Amino acid sequence: MPPRRSTSKSPSPAPLPAAKATRAAKKTAPKARPARQVAAGRQPGTTAIQDYLEQIHGLIESKGYARVVDIAASLNISLSSVTAMIQRLDGEGLVVYEKYRGVVLTDQGRAVAKEITQRHQVLTRLLRHLGLDETTIYHDVEGMEHHISPATLAAITRLIEELDRSPALVKRLGERSKS
Repeated sequence: MPPRRSTSKSPSPAPLPAAKATRAAKKTAPKARPARQVAAGRQPGTTAIQDYLEQIHGLIESKGYARVVDIAASLNISLSSVTAMIQRLDGEGLVVYEKYRGVVLTDQGRAVAKEITQRHQVLTRLLRHLGLDETTIYHDVEGMEHHISPATLAAITRLIEELDRSPALVKRLGERSKS
């Protein structure tokens, strides 16, 4: 016959102070997350990820900080959507996010944001040289900056440098685009 089980509930022994400290440390210690590796010459993630990183970088450059509410306002996206994406970026090692504190770019996130910002600036300069209006430039650059290869970007940069040295050619190009 198997031994009888006790039906009375005895209180669990109180945790030892060391056990409490260990559990508390696990709850408050930041979790180490492995950063995803990105193939050389390729941007990580989606267009949305790149847009967020670019926006966070811009806010930090202009205001000195980036908060979820500022990101939501600048991207015209709901706070809950921004929070979800920021948590994803945090999980991927691109930002550090603490609730109610703000968002900071990691070194990897800053590198991606700077590269996207550079792409944006190069493409904007090219389209301005071609005489396009600012609204067209804005919309075209927002689509192009995510899909251009490093080799193409380098070629466009060289073209812009040549256009900078040829104001007469830039003037003729601008006149042609307005007709």
